[in-house]
Amino acid sequence: MAPWVEHVVWWHVYPLGFVDAPPSPQEHTVHRLGRLEQWLDYLIELGASGLALGPIFASSSHGYDTVDHLQLDPRLGDTEDFTSLVEVAHARGIKVLLDGVFNHVSSEHPTFKHALAEGPDSPSARWFHLYWNEPGQPPDYEHFEGHRDLVTLNHAEPAVRDYVAHVMNHWLNLGADGWRLDAAYSMPADFWGEVVGRVREQHPEAYLVGEVIHGDYSEYVATSGLDSVTQYELWKATWSSLNDANFHELNWTLGRHNDWLDTFVPLTFLGNHDVTRIASQLDDLRHYPHALAILMTVGGTPSIYAGDEQGFRGIKRDQPGGDDEVRPPFPERPDELAPFGQDWFHLHQELIGLRRRHPWLHTARTEVLEVSNEQLVYRAHHGDQHLVVALNLADEPVSLTAPGTEQVLAGPGEIDGYESVGLGPHGWAVLGA
Repeated sequence: MAPWVEHVVWWHVYPLGFVDAPPSPQEHTVHRLGRLEQWLDYLIELGASGLALGPIFASSSHGYDTVDHLQLDPRLGDTEDFTSLVEVAHARGIKVLLDGVFNHVSSEHPTFKHALAEGPDSPSARWFHLYWNEPGQPPDYEHFEGHRDLVTLNHAEPAVRDYVAHVMNHWLNLGADGWRLDAAYSMPADFWGEVVGRVREQHPEAYLVGEVIHGDYSEYVATSGLDSVTQYELWKATWSSLNDANFHELNWTLGRHNDWLDTFVPLTFLGNHDVTRIASQLDDLRHYPHALAILMTVGGTPSIYAGDEQGFRGIKRDQPGGDDEVRPPFPERPDELAPFGQDWFHLHQELIGLRRRHPWLHTARTEVLEVSNEQLVYRAHHGDQHLVVALNLADEPVSLTAPGTEQVLAGPGEIDGYESVGLGPHGWAVLGA
């Protein structure tokens, strides 16, 4: 993994929603992507150092139904808009991550349409899993999670591997710093083993992370050659433990997290474009700081989903348009945001700042020192450096162990006697020597 990844904190944007692009394609180009340039200073003020973009390529609707991986979506602009954004970002020291949808393509993708027109013996047909059951009738085909408009690619086909490697290198050549690989969990790890090798030949410093939800993360990383995968287990255990007042779940998950850190550094998050926003997911917003403190003090490469730092609400629903609440439009400029999110923004600044002052947290292991249903204390450590995090979910104040600490670095806790910390009801603290 490239050294720069150790220091990055991503601000994750879903571009089509962010710039209020129409839900359907348009023939003429509208240069909306440049609006993101107005938000780069805000990103830096937040404390982030990377811009993780959702899909930006020509698609049939929501961006994950790609029709041309080599063309910017006309609803966002053109290649010049992309290179301008990258140039302005890089001038500020901001890295740019792209979202690559290579498990499937739109049913409107030209290669799929050629396959239907040219028949089962055509080169285009080998790109897909097609089943020609009835002569003269369109074939059945494999598609993504019940969506027939998302046609699964045949990842064993050499032409598909050539195409994906070409697309990834093309945009890295134009200045992108890495790729998030959508739905990697649906793709063979050995497919990436070959493609990643070709990308690394040209771009050894690129950061490559796969979207993986369940399973053996370490095995997938080892076989695929990717730098990392998404840490959905930690995401779930964080809000679930807080909602259920059951820190034993998080304790167990932190043990698994430590094991994965032996082989790779996961991409960690509290929210993204596919899940209910953390402010809506939590039953008690007094525990929002607890969730963010966990994210910012465990090993990983953290990502903040745009709007979470303002306390945005939004529920993901399994229905048509069910993503709309979590993918809303943003104002033209940050100074047009409503003032209600300032406290959340300052909380993010405090904890992101703490993490950036302790870059060793990127690979820190966690040692749980005290755990009950409603209290958790853990030590994040790397070499001879360490922090202690203390969390309380109870309605009563508590005094918890905090060995090796002398000061509160974040949160409303107070040093309470020798190597202990006092927390108020639903209190939290990060402590250091």
